[in-house]
Amino acid sequence: MYDTIIIGAGMSGLAAGIRLAHYDQKVCILERHYTIGGLNSFYRMNGRDYDVGLHAVTNFTEKGAKKGPLARILRQLRFKWDDFSLSPQKGSRVVFPSAELRFNNDIELLRSEVARAFPSQVDNFEALIAKILDYDDLDQEAFEISGRQVLNSTITEPLLIEMILCPLMWYGNADSHDMAWGQFCIMFRSIFFEGFARPYKGVRLILKNLVKRYRSLGGELKLRHGVSKVIVDNGHATAIELDNGEIIEGKRILSSAGSLETMRMCSDVSEPDTSKAGAMTFIESISVLDREPAKIGNDDTIVFYNDSEKFNWHPPADDFCDTRTGVICSPNNYVYADEEGKLADGIVRITTIADFRRWNEMSDEDYARAKLKWYDKSVEASVRFTPDFRPYVIDTDLFTPKTIRRFTWHDNGAVYGAPEKKLDGTTHLDNLFLCGTDQGYVGIIGAMMSGISMANLHCLRP
Repeated sequence: MYDTIIIGAGMSGLAAGIRLAHYDQKVCILERHYTIGGLNSFYRMNGRDYDVGLHAVTNFTEKGAKKGPLARILRQLRFKWDDFSLSPQKGSRVVFPSAELRFNNDIELLRSEVARAFPSQVDNFEALIAKILDYDDLDQEAFEISGRQVLNSTITEPLLIEMILCPLMWYGNADSHDMAWGQFCIMFRSIFFEGFARPYKGVRLILKNLVKRYRSLGGELKLRHGVSKVIVDNGHATAIELDNGEIIEGKRILSSAGSLETMRMCSDVSEPDTSKAGAMTFIESISVLDREPAKIGNDDTIVFYNDSEKFNWHPPADDFCDTRTGVICSPNNYVYADEEGKLADGIVRITTIADFRRWNEMSDEDYARAKLKWYDKSVEASVRFTPDFRPYVIDTDLFTPKTIRRFTWHDNGAVYGAPEKKLDGTTHLDNLFLCGTDQGYVGIIGAMMSGISMANLHCLRP
C-alpha cells in the first residue's frame, strides 16, 4: 500500500514525488511511456540529442533571488540554483507587420518599447501591470473572466493588445481566440516579469537531477506501466489497475495525465465530455546549422511573429497547419557562462499551429510526405521575420501532433491541455487530485510548481 500513487513522470509528477518522499511518504510514480518528462522530454537521432518542446524555461530569476516560483521550487525540493544551471536569454521580440516590441528578463525594456511604439498607451500599460500584480494565483473566478475583455477595458490600441497576447498565448493558452484573465496574469508574469532561460545541455539535466533526487529518497518510478483504470468505490479511489492487469493500492492518487484523461480512467465515469478537450497543438521543425545563428545575423533568443494586425490563435480550419503566426527559437542565443554549456551545433526551432485530426488520420506514407512538405512551409514562413538560415542547414527533424500525443497522451495532442483549469486540483473523488497542465500552471517551472502545490495541499495535510 502506497501513501501516494502519482500518474505520469512529467515535471509535475516528479516534483510532487520528491516533495512527498522528503516527508517519508511511500510514493510510486507510474509512467506509460518508456522515458520521463512528458512533453518536456528528449530523444536521440542521427547522433544528436533533441529536446521535445523546450524553447525556454519561463519564470527565471537570477541566482540568489529569494522570491518567485523558481526560488520557491528550489527551496521546496531542496535543490541548489546550480543544479538547474540556467542561462538567461539574450533578448526576444514580438513582431507584427507594422510594429515590433523587444523584451528581455527586465520588465523595464518592455516598458520602454511600449513607450516608443505606442506612446499614447504608457499610462494604460501601467494600469494593466497594476491589475496583473494584484492577481492571486489561486483565484478560480479569474479563470472565468475573459482576458480580452480586461485588455479592451484597459488598453485602447488594438494592435498593442494583439502583440501582448501573442507570446502569452503561444507559451501557455489552451483555449482558442481568447485567454482566461487568470491564465493571462500567470503567463505575463512568467514571461515579462521573470523571463526566459535555458538549462545547459537542454532539459536532460533537469530531468536527470529530478529522478536522481527522487530515487535517492526511496521513491519508486515504474516506466512502461500505463494506468488503464482507477478503481472506484463509493466516491473513493481504492486502487489502480495497470494495462497488464496488475493492481496497485494507494491511499491517494495524484494525476498529471490531464483532467479528461484522468476521468476516462475512473471506473465510475462512463465517458467524459470530450468537447471540453483542448485543441491547440503544433508542429515543430528543428533545423541543425553548420554555424551559430548569430553568425548569419540572428541574435534573437525567441521571435513571436504574426503576419497581420490581428493575432490568429485557433486551429487551422481547412489545412494541416497555419503558418500566419509562429515562434522562432534559437537555443544558441542564451548567455552561456562558459564554452561547456554551449550547444555543439547551431539550432533553429520553428513552431506552427496544426490540426490534430488531419495529422492523426494519415497513412504512414502520407505522414512522411506531409512532414517534409510542412517543414519547408513552416521554415519559408519564418524567414520573413528572421535571417534566412536555409543555406546552412545540415540536418532536420519535425515533430507533429501525433508526436505530442505519444509523449503526453493528451486528447488531440493538446500541448496546454484542456481550457478549463481546476486550480485546487480536486476531482469528484475524495482522494484523487490533479496536478500539471490541467491544474493551471504551465511550462517547466509551472509544472513543477503545480506538483509541489498539490502535494502540499492534498497529500501532506492530515
